[in-house]
Amino acid sequence: MDFEVQRCTRRCHKTGRELAPQEEFFSTLVSEGAKVVRRDFCREAWEGPPEESLGWWKSKMPSPSARRVHWAPNDIMVDYFEQLEQEPGKQDVRYILALLMIRRRLARLEETQVDDAGIEQMVLYCPRRESTYHVAQVTLDDDRVGQIQEELAELLFADGT
Repeated sequence: MDFEVQRCTRRCHKTGRELAPQEEFFSTLVSEGAKVVRRDFCREAWEGPPEESLGWWKSKMPSPSARRVHWAPNDIMVDYFEQLEQEPGKQDVRYILALLMIRRRLARLEETQVDDAGIEQMVLYCPRRESTYHVAQVTLDDDRVGQIQEELAELLFADGT
């Protein structure tokens, strides 16, 4: 099961007002059935994260000339990674996110092992959570890797350009 979440629309979800350059705003991730949806709110419309939100963060709208993109806070990334463990149809997304977390030094690869079913797994340790995770290694073609990277970028970039 795939999901697509668009980048920041640069508009407040509640008011529809366009977010101005350098304006602070809040983003949430909300599960709607099989989809994870990102919603952005201007400061005036922010009433705190919805009860059903998977995570939230505060960002600043980039100026039109800004080129640098920032990831959502590390805790949001780890929260989403943990949530994916409960969604067996998204093992490939969880695997790519695990690689991203290793790259960003949010987790480190401790070892690889083969489970009882013969599936090779990475054993990751996250010092931030003092937790160990087992992530099934999956084989993906280049197209699927690109799709997952785009999905994660759209979902977890704090500033969409």
